[in-house]
Amino acid sequence: MDLQIIARNNVEVSETLESYVEKKIGRLSRYLPTIGEGKVEISQEGARLPEQRFTVQVTLESRGVLIRAQENAHDIHAAIDKVADVLSKRIERYKGKLYDKGRGTSLTRQGAAIEADETAVPRRIVKSKRFLVKPMPIDEAVSQMELLGHDFFLFMDADTERLNLLYRRENGDYGLIEPEQG
Repeated sequence: MDLQIIARNNVEVSETLESYVEKKIGRLSRYLPTIGEGKVEISQEGARLPEQRFTVQVTLESRGVLIRAQENAHDIHAAIDKVADVLSKRIERYKGKLYDKGRGTSLTRQGAAIEADETAVPRRIVKSKRFLVKPMPIDEAVSQMELLGHDFFLFMDADTERLNLLYRRENGDYGLIEPEQG
């Protein structure tokens, strides 16, 4: 796995920390060998609560499918451990859905992922992203949303070839917005 480590907000990545990240995050490729690359962002926040001082965000790419997690902790090593545990569970869930009876490997052949900016101010656009939208069935869009850990997911429906918005409702169920042209 090709691992890129990015330090932000006065965080210095020593050789010891780099080897720790490579050991903990690199271990995940044992569970999902198709992981091609990963991006680890480590930052120090000015949070009031000490347990939220360090943030580690990891995005893994496996044949077009993105698996993402972000965790906070009082020190860098604890945040890395927490994010590795979350990613391990998400990979396990992904593999379970991937090999469900009758599914085969369709999830690895198709897929696009969207990352939403979770810190955006509602009245102004603070970040803009472009991404490739590949057609996928609704159940695969649900899987992608869960793997990314987001509350919504924009995708192109494979049946209608139109953009749809999938979102998580307060009760844990899902909602689907299908636009109509008028």
